[in-house]
Amino acid sequence: MGAFVTKKIKVVRVVTASVVVPWHLENTLKRLPADFETCVVGQDVSAHQNAYPSVKFVDININRKLSILDDWRALILLCRFFLEYKPDIVHSIMHKAALLAALAGFICRVPVRINTFTSQYWATKRGLPRVVYYVSDWIVNALNTICLTDSPSQSEFLREHNISIGRAPLPVLVRGSLSGVDLERFDPRKLSAAADRLRTEIGLRKENFVFVFLARKERDKGAIDLLVAFSSVSKAHPNARLLFVGPDESHGQIDAMRKSNPDIFDNVIDIDRAVDNREDYFAVSDVLCLPSYKEGFGSVVIEAAALGIPTIGSNIPGLVDSIEDGETGVLFPAGDVEALTKTMLNFVANPEKSRNMQLSARKRVEKYFSADLMYQALKDVYLGLVPNDGRLNK
Repeated sequence: MGAFVTKKIKVVRVVTASVVVPWHLENTLKRLPADFETCVVGQDVSAHQNAYPSVKFVDININRKLSILDDWRALILLCRFFLEYKPDIVHSIMHKAALLAALAGFICRVPVRINTFTSQYWATKRGLPRVVYYVSDWIVNALNTICLTDSPSQSEFLREHNISIGRAPLPVLVRGSLSGVDLERFDPRKLSAAADRLRTEIGLRKENFVFVFLARKERDKGAIDLLVAFSSVSKAHPNARLLFVGPDESHGQIDAMRKSNPDIFDNVIDIDRAVDNREDYFAVSDVLCLPSYKEGFGSVVIEAAALGIPTIGSNIPGLVDSIEDGETGVLFPAGDVEALTKTMLNFVANPEKSRNMQLSARKRVEKYFSADLMYQALKDVYLGLVPNDGRLNK
């Protein structure tokens, strides 16, 4: 038997916006409170209090965009909270949260400071913005006890740009991802009724070949490229559909396309919001499309794979780890709309291609990316970094 529990190790997860909680932390927050006193800090995160009653939520406005006044205020509030709460571990994700948490954690001498890099904002920038965002990531790595990434290829990309641990790539949990896949939730045997309801609700027929995009609709996510590519696919195969799901963050680009060329939205089912029931949307789809210019590991890729849905994704760091090219999906050169179009056309013309990938996709998720496996790896990191002073019953 273990020692008597007197006090659990305190873990604070720092994020930017509220939407990050269900998208990237859900699997972790379902497991973490059993072993650690758990708190989440970020913009409007308390909206999730009822969903995670064992977790403490603290709202601090961490603006995703650059705002000197907002950023300074958030840094002060983070420092004040860390001094009062006295966490043992602070663990951040997302760019702005990473920088502010690293600074506040260092200032307040939080014993263990961790960040998980998910993608590099500077990777697609030029000039001064690239320098500023790169230096920000370098500072995050320098100030934290340890930094992780969510994919091996991203660790190698960062090492090539002198962000590393010594000269070695930053560590990755298991084979990558932030928190893995809940195999109970993403179980195709349990979703047939929900899939039928969703088809009726959004006007899909079972004979439609459905591509799904489920992300923020912005250039860096490949949303513009996908609309152009699908327009060609739709003309060649009128039975094809694009399920276009996510908030529009294109700064007017998508609206301009809609006004100048309304036909580009033929056979597009446009759902302009984030959805909580991602599994239902995957269950009515045949292929996931993620033609990003920059990406972390791509959690939606392995969620879709758990339901036997292959992915067409860009050949970039992160996605090259979540997609096994030719086995669980197809990789194409980022930004190559012609290659994207050809790949989509190939799937529609050869539906057996996606069917052949279904079993491989599910098996790979079960082997490497289950939520339980990922949580155990994260727990081992936490316990390995915090001195064992008898507070935790292992």
